[in-house]
Amino acid sequence: MMLVANSYVATLVSACGLLSLCIFTLQNDVKQVYYQDSNCIFRAYFDDVTSVLLTYSFLLQASYRYVTVVYPSRLFWLSAKFQGLVICGILIFAFIYPFVFIFNGEILYNVDNQICQLPFRFSFSIIYAALCIYIIPVSMIIFIYLKLILHVKQMSKRVTPVNTLSRAKRELKMVQRTVKLITILITIGFPYSLFIFISFFHSPPKYDFRIAFLFVDVSLLFVIIALFMFTDPLKASVMKRINVRPNIVVAIIA
Repeated sequence: MMLVANSYVATLVSACGLLSLCIFTLQNDVKQVYYQDSNCIFRAYFDDVTSVLLTYSFLLQASYRYVTVVYPSRLFWLSAKFQGLVICGILIFAFIYPFVFIFNGEILYNVDNQICQLPFRFSFSIIYAALCIYIIPVSMIIFIYLKLILHVKQMSKRVTPVNTLSRAKRELKMVQRTVKLITILITIGFPYSLFIFISFFHSPPKYDFRIAFLFVDVSLLFVIIALFMFTDPLKASVMKRINVRPNIVVAIIA
C-alpha cells in the first residue's frame, strides 16, 4: 500500500505540474504575451522531476513484487524501512538528473507553444532525458514481468507448496497490472515520443508540445482510474462508503 500511495502522490504532483503549464500557456494566449516569465524554467524543471517520480514509482511496485516471489526470505528488502529508503533515493535522483541540461541553458522558451522545454532535436540531452524518464524504467518493468513469468512456470513444474505457488501467481498478476499502467502511459504518450523521433531528421510540427502534453494530460486521468481499479483494498473501501445508506429513523406519534 505504501508503494501504491507513492504512485498516487507522484501522479497527483505530476498532474499539478502539467496544470501549471496549461494555465501559463492559456494566460499567455489570451493576453497575447510572447515572452517567458521568471518561473518558466522552473516549471520545465518541475515537469521533468515529476515525470521521473511517476514512472519509477511503477518500477518500484514491480520490483517489490519480484522480490516477494523470488526472494521471500529477504525480509529487510520487503520492509517498509527499505522501501522508504528506495523512495528517498529515487526522489534525490529525480531532483538531480535534470541538472545536465538545466545548468547548460538548454531549456528554451518556445513561442509557438508558450512553454519552456528541452527542444526536440538530435542531442545528448534529449536522448538522456528519454532514457531516464521512459526507456530505462519501462524496459526494467517489462524485464521483471518476463522474469516472473519464467519463475512461476518453473515453480509450476516443480513440487511446490500450493500456498507458495498461489502467492507467486498473485504477485505476477500485480505486476501485470503495473505493466498495463505503463502501457497506458506509452500508448497515450506516443505523440511525444514520435515528435522526438521526427526531430532527429526533420523539424517537428509547429504545435508539437501542445499536442504532446494534451495526450499526456489524458494519460494521467487513465492512470488514476487504473490505479483505483487495481487497488482492491482502496476500491472496496470507497465502494463500501458509496453503498452505505443513512439510517432513517421514523418517529411514530401516538
